[in-house]
Amino acid sequence: MNRHDTPDTRDAQLSLALGEDEPAAAGATTSPPSEISSPPTSELPATAADGLDYWLAAWQEAGWIRPLDVAFARTVRELTRAQGEATAPLVILLAALVSHQVGRGHVCIDLEALLNDASGVLAMPPQDEPYALNPESHRLPRSSAADALAHLGGRTVTECVRALTVSSAVGDGSYSTPLVLDGTRLYLRRYWLYEQAVARGIHARLQRPTLVADAAAPAAGVLTRALDILFPGSGETDYQKLACALVARTGFGVITGGPGTGKTTTVVKLLAALQAVAGESDERQGRKLRIRLAAPTGKAAARLNESIGGAVHDLPLAALPGNVTANDIPVAVSTLHRLLGSRPGSRFFRYGADNPLPLDILVIDEASMVDLEMMAAVFEALPPYAQVILLGDKDQLASVDAGAVLGDLCRRAQQGFYQPRTARWLTAVTGQSLPDDFVDPEGQPLDQAIAMLRKTYRFEAGSGIQQLAEAVNQGCLGADLTARCRSAEFEDVLWLDIPRARDQDEREAALRVLCRHTVSGSPQAFRNGGKQREAGGRPVPPPVGYRHYLELMQQHTLTAESPRESWDALARSVLTAFGHFQLLCALRRGPWGVEALNERIARYLVEQRLLARADGWYAGRPVLITGHDYNLGLMNGDIGITFSLPWGRVDGEGRREQVLRVAFPSSDGADTVRWVSPSRLQRLETVFAMTVHKSQGSEFTHTCLVLPDHPSPILTRELIYTGITRARSWFSLVVGDEEVLERSVRQQIARVSALSNRIRRHGRE
Repeated sequence: MNRHDTPDTRDAQLSLALGEDEPAAAGATTSPPSEISSPPTSELPATAADGLDYWLAAWQEAGWIRPLDVAFARTVRELTRAQGEATAPLVILLAALVSHQVGRGHVCIDLEALLNDASGVLAMPPQDEPYALNPESHRLPRSSAADALAHLGGRTVTECVRALTVSSAVGDGSYSTPLVLDGTRLYLRRYWLYEQAVARGIHARLQRPTLVADAAAPAAGVLTRALDILFPGSGETDYQKLACALVARTGFGVITGGPGTGKTTTVVKLLAALQAVAGESDERQGRKLRIRLAAPTGKAAARLNESIGGAVHDLPLAALPGNVTANDIPVAVSTLHRLLGSRPGSRFFRYGADNPLPLDILVIDEASMVDLEMMAAVFEALPPYAQVILLGDKDQLASVDAGAVLGDLCRRAQQGFYQPRTARWLTAVTGQSLPDDFVDPEGQPLDQAIAMLRKTYRFEAGSGIQQLAEAVNQGCLGADLTARCRSAEFEDVLWLDIPRARDQDEREAALRVLCRHTVSGSPQAFRNGGKQREAGGRPVPPPVGYRHYLELMQQHTLTAESPRESWDALARSVLTAFGHFQLLCALRRGPWGVEALNERIARYLVEQRLLARADGWYAGRPVLITGHDYNLGLMNGDIGITFSLPWGRVDGEGRREQVLRVAFPSSDGADTVRWVSPSRLQRLETVFAMTVHKSQGSEFTHTCLVLPDHPSPILTRELIYTGITRARSWFSLVVGDEEVLERSVRQQIARVSALSNRIRRHGRE
């Protein structure tokens, strides 16, 4: 039965683990777990059962684990009790910890890693200073996760595996249990099923050769002709051309690369080449391929929509074989939720195994943002013959939800690992030779489908943004690079030091410095005052801040008599102007977090007479949609600007009343504006400041990244790299403590999953 067509009527906590298509075990109770009792006052409780209650309650009170994690563990305990079994407290503890890890983005727990470094693996306590997360609590836990595991009988992997194996709450995946033990990895069943589904979908497509797989076949000759037209001869290795050929070879492929490496340009040329092959194919009788384009968020979809139209326009379609026209390459991009037919208020989709999507090729942009559950839903909804192409930067932040699919697939992309026969095929089809360093006889089938673009076209030679991003990606900034950034040696980078405040007055002074920069963009602080700079032979306008879009709003001369088209044109220009600057934060809370800075910047703009007020709804308020609203056609990540418009009722003197409306750009790429009443918007936040996570899929002319003056587990190499690469032309970095920056660059996200290993295992079976 298709899980996306089955209502979920079971307990919410148990459904975290079980797949929706499987009934709960016979006789199981799904009543809510009892309230958590206060943790005992003793350091180590006398019995294991008391110890379990102690640690779960204490960790929840301290904020180290979620109430959801505790509730799931208690539900597992009640489930086994209903079957007449007293599950070992160690198993219940591990159930809570697996749920905790899923909440942190991991797909499972590796028991070996857990027992080697429980505190590090679990991020418990979550701050670097031990037990400091909730200083108001009088009952903070006084012992670590390692102590809890040892006290409950889990000192070794063997002991943990033995306890899990004999529990009816744990299985091997062949029957319905809340937990699945796969080797030394412990999963919530639902995520084990997702990982299996994605691995099967990818492996099946890796084994399915396309029309061009045989270099001697006529179709491969058509591909060669098309690629030679799309990529005119060059003396150097053309990684875009190689990527097109490589991904055309099998039913699954990935094109990864950093900012400005031409991922969109490459995939558009790939689609044109594939349509040329289809048009010349006797097997397809000239029928063109049905292609769909998708992205995980509305913002990412809109951005791809904007860029892909221009890329298609620049193609030499008339010269291609197969009678390819512009209509054969789609420019409309939808969100994955819209593509799959999301049903409001549920996790279910209209398209699935029983109702597959009508397409031949699916391209997913910004694939680093796609979590494991969504990727499993995509593969479930695809017909078996459909080709899947993923685009994205493997080094960016992964999805906020569990799984890091793109990062897991691309772990070996930097080194290539292409088999000699793959290298020979590429040479035969493209005339290009792979560097010897990328050829390895031991390369895996998955390696043969991963193409990495290695040349950037966005940044001019000597770009500080590019050098800073590369250094962060390599895990070492270096004293020389930071000194060059500090001294404004780079034209496009500004480094702002804001020392850690010792009291409230110093903090207020530091915040005012940041606010001034946010409002003006500080062009005078950049090299040459932000002037006399060119990129691609064109002048680059100086950096700006939020004053730019607000003054544009204030200086217009439109009236109640102005036609709707004029107001639409103003809104489009203001929305574009707002995208010229964006403040990004690593954290949500604290003095340097999104919540505090949004409020502080709004008050400063009122002081500068750029806003009339700083609370509630007001003209000039920028808002970020934080959840899909299908009724309004708004997607998570959409940004709108609030206007005061003379569109209200006519008063006694014949004047139109002012009403507030929020302008959003069209999500379908059309040059239109949607005006929405604030009262209809439910899930949103002010967006003078935005988290780096929320910025994924977006680019801004001038990006400012604010780093706090204290360390945090959230501050990682991937986060800082993602923040830097949101900048198109100008980047400013606000540093509260350089040691925090250097430490963050060395700290990498290591999400636990077995996806790539599972794909390789399928290949050996």
